Amino acid sequence: MSTDRLPAVLAGRKALVVGVANDRSIAWGCAQAMRRAGADIAMTYLNERARPHVEPLAQAVDAGIFLPMEARELAQVDALFDTIAAQWGRLDVLVHSIAFAPKEALQGRVTDCPRDGFLTAMEVSCWSFMDMARRAEPLMTQGGAMLTMSYLGANEVVDNYGIMGPVKAALESAVRYMATELGPKGIRVHAVSPGPLATRAASGIKDFDDLMEKVAGRAPARRLVTIEEVGASCVFLASDYAAAMTGETIYIDGGYHILG
Repeated sequence: MSTDRLPAVLAGRKALVVGVANDRSIAWGCAQAMRRAGADIAMTYLNERARPHVEPLAQAVDAGIFLPMEARELAQVDALFDTIAAQWGRLDVLVHSIAFAPKEALQGRVTDCPRDGFLTAMEVSCWSFMDMARRAEPLMTQGGAMLTMSYLGANEVVDNYGIMGPVKAALESAVRYMATELGPKGIRVHAVSPGPLATRAASGIKDFDDLMEKVAGRAPARRLVTIEEVGASCVFLASDYAAAMTGETIYIDGGYHILG
């Protein structure tokens, strides 16, 4: 599917995209699509090691704001939202596409997950979205959309997904509560649940290539989705076309989730 000619349904809007690690990131698909749809883009990078991989991408979408942000470094999160407030004065779209679990928490049994590993996975993958939403809320003076990334493992047991299943389930539940709380202000909140993609985050999941092959063979669409398709769907969710939708988990997986 080509997403090169998206209509400018986000023209003049301000979008913060968090979680771009390289040109295979889901967040990068979102940043590209939103820029093509007319949005002004703010992007972040994890640390100086990541910066050389992300900075050319930020330049490609003319990102007017480009700052370091590690979700657990609250001073960096403060600086990011202070800059958005000072430079833009508002925010219309938040895309949260970050997740992390230590290897020992991700690759073992959920039953055996160490406390520190569980708390780290929850902080980075779930609480950080809530934290950014709280900061974004006063900037969304004309309403807006907040999007975060989930996965089928939140609702079904997926081999080797481990502790991220319960963590993503918590994230999807948080989306529903936040949608209810922020809806009166015209702020819509969604979880987006793509099918498996060969991203940096997915590389830590055991036998992930086998999972992608299984999904591509069984999904009704008989293929994997692309980051461009996820980005295009997020443009729709952030646009006025989706003004009556909130609190949903939107599957973008070629129909795989309907198979049971």
